[in-house]
Amino acid sequence: MRTGDPPAPLPGARLLFSLDPAVSYLNHGSFGAVPIGVQRAQQRLRDEIEANPHKFHTQGMVDRVIHTRRHIAAFLGADPDGSALVPNTTSAISLALQTVRLGPADEVLLTDHGYGAVDLAARRQCRRAGATARTVALPLAATDAEVISRVRSALRPGKTKLLIIDQIASATAATFPVGEIVAAAREHEIPVLIDAAHVPGMLPVDVSAIGADFWVGNLHKWAFAPRGAALLAVGPAWRRRVEPLVVSWEQEQGFPLSVEFQGTLDYTPWLAAPTGLFTLRTLGWAAVREHNAALVSYGQRVVGAALGLAPADLPQPTMPEVAMRSLPLPAGLATTGPEAVALRTLISDKLATETAVNAWGGRGMLRLSAQVYNRPEEYDRLAERLPQLLAGLQR
Repeated sequence: MRTGDPPAPLPGARLLFSLDPAVSYLNHGSFGAVPIGVQRAQQRLRDEIEANPHKFHTQGMVDRVIHTRRHIAAFLGADPDGSALVPNTTSAISLALQTVRLGPADEVLLTDHGYGAVDLAARRQCRRAGATARTVALPLAATDAEVISRVRSALRPGKTKLLIIDQIASATAATFPVGEIVAAAREHEIPVLIDAAHVPGMLPVDVSAIGADFWVGNLHKWAFAPRGAALLAVGPAWRRRVEPLVVSWEQEQGFPLSVEFQGTLDYTPWLAAPTGLFTLRTLGWAAVREHNAALVSYGQRVVGAALGLAPADLPQPTMPEVAMRSLPLPAGLATTGPEAVALRTLISDKLATETAVNAWGGRGMLRLSAQVYNRPEEYDRLAERLPQLLAGLQR
């Protein structure tokens, strides 16, 4: 493969999914796409429930969840006894914010790459506690050293009660050196919460080695699990302090069981998640990572060129295996959240293409994803048709 060429497709991979063939689905990063085999595994679990709901929920459920958690924790390099299965990253963020127990003199430090719902959760918790939320700006083209320096300078020992940082940012697809940032914060005994929503299944990770106080990643994005599956890993110092957002029957067992069991919660996404990991391994995880990174890099180049962007204008993650890329839209487009939603919908309706559009730093950003079901021609078609669509909006 020459430099700049798209990768060859993985044999048979496209047939594993039930996506609409009339739509170019270039937005795996938002909600994932569940392989057919995983869909069927989840449906078998649902059938088991409906055959005898009482038996499913009361006989062996604890053991099944523990077994699943251990399987997933091993894949991520997390301590299974210090981790909990949760519905998604957003719910885990609220759980961690509650655990930290902010006070009136405290602050939460965020970055301007953070996910919108995480920012909302942090600010709500600060309002309730009388604390403050502060944001540090991290330039899109910043090196790892620059990021570490900016974050270190923004920390306020004795005041900063929690640092929240992405491992892979949703809006910009930027990657951050979380291990080094955790070490810098630890010098001042400042706890760190890592939003790793996009990491499981996209990048190899050793959660225990990172050493964060809280780390959470979704399984339904890149690890092929059904939606509603994520893992929250909690550092030893915090485990006894974790209280579930809703109290249920396993409360007296403490973390993680007190968090995992919520009555009639649908546990099938968790129990089917190992089938997603099996699918990933069957395809060859290294081959999947190489394919996705090369394909999305190709897509960023061809769409960027069509929009008149030079290679230097295309943001590049510091970790080349990332399967998402962003590119700036023409000035004046999608500069606010509602405008970004409207443009995303227009691209979907007019071009039969699903993408992510975000407003970041006063500029609209188009985010592309690549997964094994995507083909180079899908990005080529977007490159051919998107400029005309955007030109119509600028008149």
